[in-house]
Amino acid sequence: MQGPALYIMALAYIAAGINHFLSPVIYLKIMPRWVPMHAFMVKLSGVCEILFATLLLIPGTMHLGAWLIIALLVAVFPANLQMAIDYRRKKNKFLWVAYLRLPLQIALIWWAWLYTK
Repeated sequence: MQGPALYIMALAYIAAGINHFLSPVIYLKIMPRWVPMHAFMVKLSGVCEILFATLLLIPGTMHLGAWLIIALLVAVFPANLQMAIDYRRKKNKFLWVAYLRLPLQIALIWWAWLYTK
């Protein structure tokens, strides 16, 4: 089940992974306080996005890559939740973006799940 959607998804994760290195402050700001080693975790999640997306592009590892993307989306959900909490607390004008990210995670998990079969 390959096609444009798979390549779009893979490229989006590769771009997001690269962005962890180009603009780490964005990700550092939304890290939950209980997560240790914030800078390391931002870099690790960026590497994982790039690696897992690359696995999606290889027919023999596409299914594994999809499951790993799902695991990553679940693992980073607390950061999205933290972002929503912080934006609400600070009355940030982009609170709606933070709220939108929460159900978007479900859609992204579903999209990756399509490639687990």
